[in-house]
Amino acid sequence: MEEPCCHCHKTKQRTEGEYKKLMNRLNRIEGQIRGIKGMLEKDAYCTDILVQVAAVNSALNSFNKELLAEHIRTCVIEDIKAGKEDTVDDLVDTIKKLMK
Repeated sequence: MEEPCCHCHKTKQRTEGEYKKLMNRLNRIEGQIRGIKGMLEKDAYCTDILVQVAAVNSALNSFNKELLAEHIRTCVIEDIKAGKEDTVDDLVDTIKKLMK
């Protein structure tokens, strides 16, 4: 199988602290999802499951806010300083997708 071109997708080198913080959030969300599956398997009442789903949605929104803020502080600022003005358009498109 042919290796993907290293220039086809952007990547982001994260600090160890940023990586750990984001992974901890995702691990908690993953645990919440497993909890919801368990509730369903145990025939939990609908509204109890819905409340847990709302908690997961909130946790995902918090994850997105954290990641977006870090993206703006690093990637966007660096690109603008380097004269890559199209990064602002990419950011606007990303925000539009997040607000659907």
